[in-house]
Amino acid sequence: MTEHKNTVGKNGQFASRLGFILASVGSAVGMGNIWMFPYRVGQYGGAAFLLIYFGFIALFGMVGLSGEFAFGRLTRTGPIGSYDYAMKTRGKKGGAYLGAIPLVGSLGIAIGYAIIVGWVLRYLFGSLSGVMLKTEASEYFSQSTGHFGSVPWHFLVVLLTVLILSGGVTKGIEKINRIIMPVFFILFVLIAGRVFFLPGSMEGYKYLFIPRWELLMEPKTWIMAMGQAFFSLSITGSGMIIYGSYLDKKEDVQKAALMTALLDTVAAMLAGLAIIPAVFAFQMDPASGPPLMFITLPKVFGQIPGGRLVAAVFFLSVLFAGVTSLVNMFEVCAEAAQTHLKLNRRAAVLAVGAVVFLVGLFIEYEPYMGTWMDIITIYVVPFGAVLCAIMIYWVLGTEKIGEELNSGREKPIGKAYNFTAKYVYVVLTVLVCILSVVYKGIG
Repeated sequence: MTEHKNTVGKNGQFASRLGFILASVGSAVGMGNIWMFPYRVGQYGGAAFLLIYFGFIALFGMVGLSGEFAFGRLTRTGPIGSYDYAMKTRGKKGGAYLGAIPLVGSLGIAIGYAIIVGWVLRYLFGSLSGVMLKTEASEYFSQSTGHFGSVPWHFLVVLLTVLILSGGVTKGIEKINRIIMPVFFILFVLIAGRVFFLPGSMEGYKYLFIPRWELLMEPKTWIMAMGQAFFSLSITGSGMIIYGSYLDKKEDVQKAALMTALLDTVAAMLAGLAIIPAVFAFQMDPASGPPLMFITLPKVFGQIPGGRLVAAVFFLSVLFAGVTSLVNMFEVCAEAAQTHLKLNRRAAVLAVGAVVFLVGLFIEYEPYMGTWMDIITIYVVPFGAVLCAIMIYWVLGTEKIGEELNSGREKPIGKAYNFTAKYVYVVLTVLVCILSVVYKGIG
């Protein structure tokens, strides 16, 4: 077995801890924060749901996210190489095949996600031109989501992602996230501030924050809070491993993971404050999923003074969230193409972009895309996450991963961490996988 030295990978590494954290936050912040989190908070108990959610975020950030970061930094490669390395520490083969499962999950999500971000780009231009607000919301959405209904926007999103990745880790991923993520937070703060002054918005704040403690007795409240927290952090057994592989050995992995979890939670809360009070101000249904963002909110923007500007700012923010997530999904696939297909970086990135666009072209029709995303997110991704948790804490083992986690730390992690990782976190990932199938998606 080949030991992995403290070397920098072929794609370089993040130049700073801040750059790494912002890139990781960019990967984690996505559509789930924007169109599902606010609805779930209100539906499952307001502040009561939030207490459970915050607890799961802390646990999954401390053990799950930090474990994936450390796993990547130890092996200096993506899931195929990392899983293979872990299996070889036990004298076993086949790790590469197991590592391909979460990789397929990332590619599958990227294919569907690129279509959705294409819709967002179309809505951004529709907001700037005024066409979106002049067209009935359901009609505008159906125009975007028909058969081959979003080809140019879909293509532009893939092209933008490819161009960002062509710059490499430091000049591409880190540089763009250093710009985009602070702007994302600023834009959502501005929208939340504007929404606060809408007549009737107070009902939205009540929906979000008044605790309904009786819902704590409902198992589904805990299940949905756990699922939302788990998937919000992108603990999928692939994307965060690849970002971890670009992290300097001097950095405190756990501190970076907790900061990523914190900022991801702030993003979700800002989305809630920007969306739900606005929806309630106009007595509309705060449904989750695509209808909230692409049908309900355009109706709201059409009734707000200066709604055209607010809509443009909103869809620009969402575009940023979508592209930064896509960058991570593309990167884990491109690194695999570089390492295992021996392509140079530019060819690898182009190959991933071509696959994502060409496959996505035939599922632009919203029902097809929805089915595709259900298969990937309900079955493939949770199973990949379970594999990764077992691979890190049971196959590789807490002693080996603990050494990596302690690199860059002033105080070593204790036995409580090891117990939590092996007997709490791993069990919860299995539970997430099972419940995801039972409930047809919980994140």
